Amino acid sequence: MKLVRYGAPGREKPGLLDNEGRIRDLSKIVPDIAGDALSPKSLAKLSRLKPNRLPLVRGKPRLGPCVGKVGNFIAIGLNYADHAAEAGMALPKEPLVFNKAPSSICGPNDATMIPKDSTKLDYEVELGIVIGSRARYLAKNKAMDAVAGYCLANDVSEREFQLERSGQFCKGKGCETFGPLGPWLVTHDEIPDPQKLGMWLTVNDESRQNGSTSTMVFGVAHVVWYCSQFFVLEPGDVIVTGTPPGVGMGFKPEPKYLKAGDVVRLGIDGLGEQQQKVVRFKA
Repeated sequence: MKLVRYGAPGREKPGLLDNEGRIRDLSKIVPDIAGDALSPKSLAKLSRLKPNRLPLVRGKPRLGPCVGKVGNFIAIGLNYADHAAEAGMALPKEPLVFNKAPSSICGPNDATMIPKDSTKLDYEVELGIVIGSRARYLAKNKAMDAVAGYCLANDVSEREFQLERSGQFCKGKGCETFGPLGPWLVTHDEIPDPQKLGMWLTVNDESRQNGSTSTMVFGVAHVVWYCSQFFVLEPGDVIVTGTPPGVGMGFKPEPKYLKAGDVVRLGIDGLGEQQQKVVRFKA
C-alpha cells in the first residue's frame, strides 16, 4: 500500500493511493497516518480494504508529510563510505546517530526556507524508515518486524550550523522545513529488499546525486536494531538513513550550496519523487 496525508498544513487527512494513483479518503477508517495506525494489525486491516469503495479525493490537493505526529525523528550520519570521503570525515565504526527536530518535518513539495544567518544550505536524498511497532532492545533477527514501511526524505542541512558552530549536528539539521517526507509511505511488503533501491537528486535539473541503498555502511535492519539498544522506538517514529555522494558541500574546488530560487528534485525507486523550491526566510 501507499499511504498519504493530504490537505492544508496542520490539517492533513489520511488517504491511500488506488491502483490508478488517485487518493482515496481514509478519514472514516483511521484518524491519521500516525502512531497505532501503523501497527501490523492496523496495516493488515487497511490492506483488506477495497480502494474503489472509499471516497475519491478530487483535484490535486497538497500532499503533507506522509507520517503524522512523529515523536522521534532520527538520522544516521556518514552512512555511505563515498559520502564520508567527500565530507573529509572518517567512516564511523558504529552508526552515527543524531536527531532532527520533529518541527522540521514538512510536505514533500513544500518550499525549503533558508534559515536566518544561513550561508551553507545543502541537500541529501535519503531513505526513510517508518516504525510500526514499539521497539526496545530488539534482537538482530527481529529488527525488520518493527518496520511499517519506507518513505523518501530530504535531509536538508545547514553546514555552517552543523559543522562550524560548536556542538552537535542537530543545530544544522532541525531548522524549519528541513524534513520533507513523502510523497507517500510505502508499506514494507511492497519493498522486499530496501538495500536495492536507486536514488537520485537534481538541482535546477543538474544531476547532483546518483546512488543506491546497496552501498550503505549499515543497512536498514542494523540501523533499527542499533537504535533500539539506546532508546525506545515508537510507532510513527522515522529514521532517515544517510546519503550517497554528491552533496553541495562535497564539490571541488567550490561547494555548490543552495540559494533562493533553486529547485531541488529527488527520488528513490518505488518511493516516488519530491520537489522543493528554495525561498528566503519569512517571519
